[in-house]
Amino acid sequence: MNTAEGIRSGQTVLGIEFGSTRIKAVLIDADNKPIASGDHEWENRLEEGIWTYDLKDVWVGIQDCYVKMTADVKEKYDVKLETIGAIGISAMMHGYLPFDKNNEQLAGFRTWRNTITQEASEELTKVFGYHIPQRWSIAHLYQAILNGEDHVKDVAFITTLAGYVHWKLTGRKVLGSDDASGMFPIDIQTKDFNEDMIEKFDQRIAEKHFPWKLREILPKTLVAGEDAGALTEEGAKLLDPTGTLKAGILFCPPEGDAGTGMAATNSVKVRTGNVSAGTSVFAMVVLEKELSKVYPELDLVTTPAGDLVAMVHCNNCTSDLNAWVNIFKEFAQSFGMKVDMNDLFGTLYNKALEGDKDCGGLLSYNFFSGEHIVEMEEGRPLFVRTPDSRFNLANFMRTQLMTSLGTLKVGYDLLKKEENVPVDKIYGHGGLFKTPVVGQSVLAAALDTPVSVMETAGEGGAWGIALLASYMKNKRDGEDLAEFLNKHVFGGTEGTEIRPNAADVAGFDTFIERFLHGLPIERVAIDTL
Repeated sequence: MNTAEGIRSGQTVLGIEFGSTRIKAVLIDADNKPIASGDHEWENRLEEGIWTYDLKDVWVGIQDCYVKMTADVKEKYDVKLETIGAIGISAMMHGYLPFDKNNEQLAGFRTWRNTITQEASEELTKVFGYHIPQRWSIAHLYQAILNGEDHVKDVAFITTLAGYVHWKLTGRKVLGSDDASGMFPIDIQTKDFNEDMIEKFDQRIAEKHFPWKLREILPKTLVAGEDAGALTEEGAKLLDPTGTLKAGILFCPPEGDAGTGMAATNSVKVRTGNVSAGTSVFAMVVLEKELSKVYPELDLVTTPAGDLVAMVHCNNCTSDLNAWVNIFKEFAQSFGMKVDMNDLFGTLYNKALEGDKDCGGLLSYNFFSGEHIVEMEEGRPLFVRTPDSRFNLANFMRTQLMTSLGTLKVGYDLLKKEENVPVDKIYGHGGLFKTPVVGQSVLAAALDTPVSVMETAGEGGAWGIALLASYMKNKRDGEDLAEFLNKHVFGGTEGTEIRPNAADVAGFDTFIERFLHGLPIERVAIDTL
């Protein structure tokens, strides 16, 4: 079947992901290959001390990227897109979106980026004996209770961004396992929210006499492959403002960006993992068993199939690195040079490979925002050196690359050195890996683990959620997610692998000692600037 006929007959699958700076739609064919796409730029904003997005912008953005995707279909294949085989919605995980019984929004969307729930996070971690990160939905809900916020008594439903969009398109209040695991802890035996912890939470707030119990206001959890509803007439109008798209299209469970990253990198199997490195950075490692104790630096979430995953999540990665590259761009333009950003990034990144393994005594902190792993509630980007540091361009760029993965290494070392978690391979994806070899080799040194990057790594989370929708639609009887991805998507391809170099690993270890020892400098900067 040719591509145009496949589009006409509904053999395609659509994935839409809401990233932190871009909403993207990717249409894939029956072979799970991308055939059309569209995107829309958007940005969070700081309102009254809270990082948020206006929900009106959600619908402006999704309609814009959908229209652009259909225009791409028309231009390439001369087909008007009227139906699709299946659809999946993904978005940034965590955060807080509360609604009342009339489905009215009760408070502004509080995103993953906020670090305003420390009190709730610490209390719930003690109550549950399970690490509850600040960005999780339950931490936001409990902090609102501790704050005495009036809206809490009226809550009838809380969800994530992906859950919200899915609900409006299908009428179903459900959530995929990975995204759900960033709202409240999951029992990996039942693949559902942990009932013992739900009961502990309800007991904790009983004296408030709210007219709801926690289970009543949470979405229903689903695992990969389950039917999560269908596009309603109202949903079709929300998605396609032209009215061309027909209702009735099946949806897979809505997922978080961590889950789609696992799907897009074929890292849903035990002893595999992936690192997504862009504005933020996180590592996901699929565990063979529970960890021996609670680590504030490590989050426990799940794969889309419901298997336990240790997650090291850091708020900051490439923002400061990009800012420095833009300084070099300004410098070049001041001399009248025409600058190609791909060439500039490539040149500067490769220069870093010429630097000293430990960055020559230089030190940098890339903290645009707070970083919980090192107990910083706000960020102050810093570059520091001593008079006898080896200050040159190669060492400077190597420092920027290594510090972008610094806090990630701090968390990952707990898995590797404290828990002895076996990891056969890490798959890298995201902007840090666009320049071949460089980001990949720095990550291999940071984690002391082989790192692979696939040709498809640049497809991102929109492709990942499309794959999860394809799995729901096309899986064979008894075929689990890992089998489906390996057989029908990646065909056994392992990607380009870089193994850790012993000298690079030793150099990163030296750098991270300097990084940790210098944290009081960052603390003073936060307190005084």
